[in-house]
Amino acid sequence: MNVIDTCDLGKRYSKAWALRDCSLAVPEGQLATLVGPNGAGKSTLMNMVAGLSLPTAGTVTVLGGTAAGSPAALDGIAFMAQDAPLYKGLSAADMMHLTRNLNRSFDDAYARQRLDGLGIPLKKKSGKLSGGQQAQLALTLALARHPRMLILDEPLAALDPLARQDFMATVMTSMADDGVSVLLSSHAIAELERMADYLIVLGGGGLRLAGETDELLAQHRVLTGPAGQADLLAARLSVIQDKRAGAQAHLLVRTSDEAGNGQPADQVVPPGWEAHPVSLEEVILAYLRPAGGGTATAPRSLAELTEVTR
Repeated sequence: MNVIDTCDLGKRYSKAWALRDCSLAVPEGQLATLVGPNGAGKSTLMNMVAGLSLPTAGTVTVLGGTAAGSPAALDGIAFMAQDAPLYKGLSAADMMHLTRNLNRSFDDAYARQRLDGLGIPLKKKSGKLSGGQQAQLALTLALARHPRMLILDEPLAALDPLARQDFMATVMTSMADDGVSVLLSSHAIAELERMADYLIVLGGGGLRLAGETDELLAQHRVLTGPAGQADLLAARLSVIQDKRAGAQAHLLVRTSDEAGNGQPADQVVPPGWEAHPVSLEEVILAYLRPAGGGTATAPRSLAELTEVTR
């Protein structure tokens, strides 16, 4: 079963398209990581999946074919926005009471037990909690609904390293114990590389890359060899990024298509060339850079790419 299915999905605001021609099929039970620079369409996609915004074009269904935004979909999806949606003047207990009254199901005992285990006082106002505690309170309110899918929009952005680790540990535990599927938007891809099961890359309001992480990494290699032979090699391979420095060329190539057609990555290496594995961040950056990118001034990280494109 797929928890997200989109076909030619698009959203337009006035005359500008925030997202268009986006077709996805995200399997259940996975941590799907959504990455891309600011303005790429990440929040737009998440809002349509959550049923908070209607598409301008195309279709989106969730949880095995349920229409996004329908009562059944809303009952099965919990959404946590980037700024930890809490009323700062309300206590943790007040936030539990409010959430319980706004939803058809809420596990009060689970929420109380979890907050007690985290050392978060029920009587303390949300605005007086630390950033990490606020994020954990918002996550607890979401998980106490026992959703089938959890949507997290940049939940790690304002957290310190320890708080990020604790937050993701909770998410991974919920996946393992309760079978929750997760769609997570984040720039911290280096931290998520070991956890992300599925990758979605958006850039310029369009889908650049999507697929299971292990398969995508297996399909890509960096080939290094003589720059004089690079053009001939590029003519018969799918080159995502071409970097040349003097007599040396570095080509990031995709050796098979989405259906798995093509040669295994290490069998496309011609004489005089070497193949090297790639990291998830290298693949992401290659797909986000303009065609033929890879100059000396190109961004070195996803965070830097985000700053450049603001």
